[in-house]
Amino acid sequence: METVNETLKNQVHQWLKENKEEGTKLLQSLVQADSTQGNEANAQGIVIDTLNELGLKVDVWDPDGKSLSKHPNFASSRDDFTGSPNVVGVQKGTGGGRSLIFNGHIDVVPAGDRNQWDDDPFSGKVVDGKMYGRGVTDMKGGNVSMLLAIKVLHSLGVKLKGDVIFQSVIEEESGGTGTLAAVLKGYKADAAIIPEPTNLKIFPKQQGSMWFRVHIKGRSAHGGTRYEGVSAIEKSLSVVEHIQQLEQQRNERITDPLYDKIPIPIPINIGKIEGGDWPSSVADLVKLEGRMGVSPEETIENAKAEMEDWLEKLKHIDPWFEEHPPQLEWFGARWLPGSIDQEHELMQTLVSSYRGVLNEDPIVEASPWGTDGGLLTEVGNIPSLVFGPGVTEMAHFPNEYIHIDRVFEVAEIMACTLVEWCGVQVE
Repeated sequence: METVNETLKNQVHQWLKENKEEGTKLLQSLVQADSTQGNEANAQGIVIDTLNELGLKVDVWDPDGKSLSKHPNFASSRDDFTGSPNVVGVQKGTGGGRSLIFNGHIDVVPAGDRNQWDDDPFSGKVVDGKMYGRGVTDMKGGNVSMLLAIKVLHSLGVKLKGDVIFQSVIEEESGGTGTLAAVLKGYKADAAIIPEPTNLKIFPKQQGSMWFRVHIKGRSAHGGTRYEGVSAIEKSLSVVEHIQQLEQQRNERITDPLYDKIPIPIPINIGKIEGGDWPSSVADLVKLEGRMGVSPEETIENAKAEMEDWLEKLKHIDPWFEEHPPQLEWFGARWLPGSIDQEHELMQTLVSSYRGVLNEDPIVEASPWGTDGGLLTEVGNIPSLVFGPGVTEMAHFPNEYIHIDRVFEVAEIMACTLVEWCGVQVE
């Protein structure tokens, strides 16, 4: 493993310091380009222009939803991606070095209730060293860190031996179609880094997750004689409590110290409930929708089977469910779990670069949410780490922000990681 000499490290630091205003403007322009689902093209245009300026070979395409939907790991709320381009830029190395993927998603979740924002959600406003806006922390700040890492080495004339593949993908927030499309198109490397908002922590493990829906049946009756019916709403309370018990059991099995500071490592969240159609009628149907966390040590299939078996046990608790079992279905988004050995050389390289830049040891934990790392690792066979500058707690929140200094710290760490991992061609 090559190391970054002090001269180069100082040059990288100085260049980033001198170009802070330019890098901040790049981030601001990306944040101001609303890239919610179906609106990604303008933000991707900024990425394309930046990659072209750096001399990377750029590939732009709208993923083929009909073809991708046949893949077992396809998960999305749509299958038509016309006008939602994927962007990949390749910087070929001189040869003899290891390759690295920088993978970041350009899509952002909706802004939500705008009354909860102090300013326009896509303002990119800068106040006291923070930039505000939807997507700034999840994860355009991380994407800019990667672009700056490539740019600083390009500007300093550093020629890497290994290839660098920059991926700006769509659809991470709804299941990872963009990354799946990039992998299936052949964009692979010896390892990958995903700069999701980790508060500068390093995540070698990522839980997976998937959406589920449960239909709970009752029997309708007039509200005045509700005792003649069976309320699906009341039965749904038993189902929710039963699912909470499953969550508890599954999490009691988690002994990995990387999860020690996460209160519920693999949650099962009920995020939506609807049922009944008239206040004076007994509800005869309730629909629950939720998200099930999946441990890196299990498969999606095993987790599904455990949920199915668990709901089957309801008939032993309440005879109603013997004749009217809840109907479980899996739908919508899904994220594969993934992990990398803590002794993997990419892990050691990133930790070394972190220490070299910040003069302290990084915090290493497991991810509290899913990322595209599962797809890279499981489908692409690409060992992947998650590490980025964003504020974990502000992802998907009103008044989302990022500390601008952290964007540049991560850029410096990633530049040093590129040098150590890919190797440098000496003239």
